[in-house]
Amino acid sequence: MTNRRQGKPTPLGDALRRYLAKAGLGRRLAQAQVIPDWPRLVGPQIAAVTQPESVTPDGTLFVRVATSAWMNELQLMGPQIMTAVNGGSAAARIRTIRWLLSR
Repeated sequence: MTNRRQGKPTPLGDALRRYLAKAGLGRRLAQAQVIPDWPRLVGPQIAAVTQPESVTPDGTLFVRVATSAWMNELQLMGPQIMTAVNGGSAAARIRTIRWLLSR
């Protein structure tokens, strides 16, 4: 793909980002990226007792928790976890976390 204004080739990553933005998929990709990034975002202790499952288009993240005691603790830590997950950004990719007790 070439940049018509400058006559130079457009890097593939830039072209893909523009396409995803036009298709409205950029936000969904950012939301979905929380799942593989979860251990880095929340740290090893929380990652060891949780498993993120899915993110809805409205920004609800569903996370399985090993025990009810941990679920209570994580609910209390909600604001700190939301800040970590969203990187302190005002444009939150995750709006709500729903903690689900593991089966």
